[in-house]
Amino acid sequence: MARFLVDIPEEDVARLDALAKAEGKSRAAVLREAVANYIAAESQQGFEKYFGLWERHGSTVDGLEYEDKLRGEWPEAPDLSTPKKKHKAA
Repeated sequence: MARFLVDIPEEDVARLDALAKAEGKSRAAVLREAVANYIAAESQQGFEKYFGLWERHGSTVDGLEYEDKLRGEWPEAPDLSTPKKKHKAA
């Protein structure tokens, strides 16, 4: 296991110590867990990494409603579907 020196603001150290005490862990154990969780979150593949992104940052907006609202601002597009051929009765 490697060791390293890092500068952390005093208020963060106080919160870290309180968290460690509440969980019955050492400061180092809490930091190791935090680093492992960060690395796991960063290594998520594809779009799963972005699921819930708005909610994680405090947004209460429903993504689909927002998308529908934006699309509602678009002008009506003409129907570009291929017309179906009519069959004559024999």
